[in-house]
Amino acid sequence: MEMSIRFPNIGINLKYVGRGISVFGYEITFYGILIALGMILGICFVVLEAKRRSQEPNLYLGMILTSIITGTIGGRLLYVAFCWSLYRGNIQSILNIRSGGMSFYGTLFGGILGAVLFCRIRKTSFWKMADTASIGLLTAQIIGRWGDFFNRESFGEYTDSYFAMQLPLSSVQSGAVSAAMREHLTVVDGVSCIQAHPVFLYESVLCLLLLFFLLASQRRKKFQGEIFMRYLSLYGLIRCFTEWLRTDGIMIPGTRISVSFVISAFLFLFFGAEALIRRSMEKKRAAARKRRREAFYAAEEQAEAELDRDEKEKELAAKQKREQEAAQKESEKQEDDWDGTLPSARRLQESAENVSASENPDTAGDSEQKDPLPGRSAEKSFPEQETGPADCTLPE
Repeated sequence: MEMSIRFPNIGINLKYVGRGISVFGYEITFYGILIALGMILGICFVVLEAKRRSQEPNLYLGMILTSIITGTIGGRLLYVAFCWSLYRGNIQSILNIRSGGMSFYGTLFGGILGAVLFCRIRKTSFWKMADTASIGLLTAQIIGRWGDFFNRESFGEYTDSYFAMQLPLSSVQSGAVSAAMREHLTVVDGVSCIQAHPVFLYESVLCLLLLFFLLASQRRKKFQGEIFMRYLSLYGLIRCFTEWLRTDGIMIPGTRISVSFVISAFLFLFFGAEALIRRSMEKKRAAARKRRREAFYAAEEQAEAELDRDEKEKELAAKQKREQEAAQKESEKQEDDWDGTLPSARRLQESAENVSASENPDTAGDSEQKDPLPGRSAEKSFPEQETGPADCTLPE
């Protein structure tokens, strides 16, 4: 079997690209290796992110392990449900997942169900953990999607674009080769090759861009689960584009409509609208909370201002009271010292005394000669003498 893969318009010619390697006689496909590598890197990213956010890494590991188990079951069941004709006659082959036959959306929904049950049992927030886990899941998809390159599957319709990929007709499933591809078969070195869109490359690059966008959106998220909802919505949009190009998708029985296309469109519309509505409502709630905080702070400031004003008024009233009490005490003291003379009369008396003292300075000396004893005359007393005719004769 020819195992070459070519990109003629960009000059890449890989003459041999194997599907896997053999270890002790046991074949390990590159598809499985890349899926496992993507899962390991995704888990490492989730654990590191959990540590960075001060969350419990073991809680995430338990959730991821549960999701892997339920996701594997879900992916197989959804594939079998829409491809029942392949397993109707051989029920036991349903358990042989190594032969292929997994649906990504079945794996996704099964993993989500397992994560919800795990979070319910552990009594933790599913939406909070889903925001971090979705980044790890997207990392695993970016790497795991390259497994389709080695398996020669998940390619698109015929194209002659810049990234057109040539695959030997014998190396792909006949059911995935469309009429347009057969009309444009290309013979390279005697080998018939189809030319198609490398859908795996488109999806891997778009998922990488989505990863950068979600990482940048983490700082601006408004509610728990917003990153997970954005992942579901935008990946649904990416998958709508790739499913529109693919020719090997699982079809709804009796139609040419891809099951994955319908699911992708639903995810894009439902979770896109849900994320926008919840974000808008959260913005309104945040604005309302901000207004309440501002009103609360304004009321607090007003109350503090009123309290300060009351304290100042109390201090002023106390000061006035103290002044009144001091004035009253002074007045009472003056009343105790009053001798009955009016202040005006007292001033006149003092003025008169001052004038009298200035005019008769000797009165002060005379006043000292007065008899201080009451009832006595102030005049000098002389011995009384008998009055009579004057006798000039000396007694004998």
